[in-house]
Amino acid sequence: MGQPATEATAEGAAGDAWPALVQPSRELARRVSGGLEVTLYWRADDDSTSVQIRQRESDEALLFPVAPEHALDAFYHPFAHLPAGPQESP
Repeated sequence: MGQPATEATAEGAAGDAWPALVQPSRELARRVSGGLEVTLYWRADDDSTSVQIRQRESDEALLFPVAPEHALDAFYHPFAHLPAGPQESP
């Protein structure tokens, strides 16, 4: 998922070059701060953006969607953009 899309070809039965499938998610930016790795992704098929937060020490990760107009802010301030979880009743 985190790999940039690459252009490749595959040989067809008749020797024609066919375009290979391109990964739908593209990494736009990545940064590391305080043991956390934050990555911003974009999907070409539906023009959506998402942010992944990964704790490098434990390799635990959380991936969540963000509105494209908030993608850069979510990249720099991911915890402010976490989706609200289910609220418990008192």
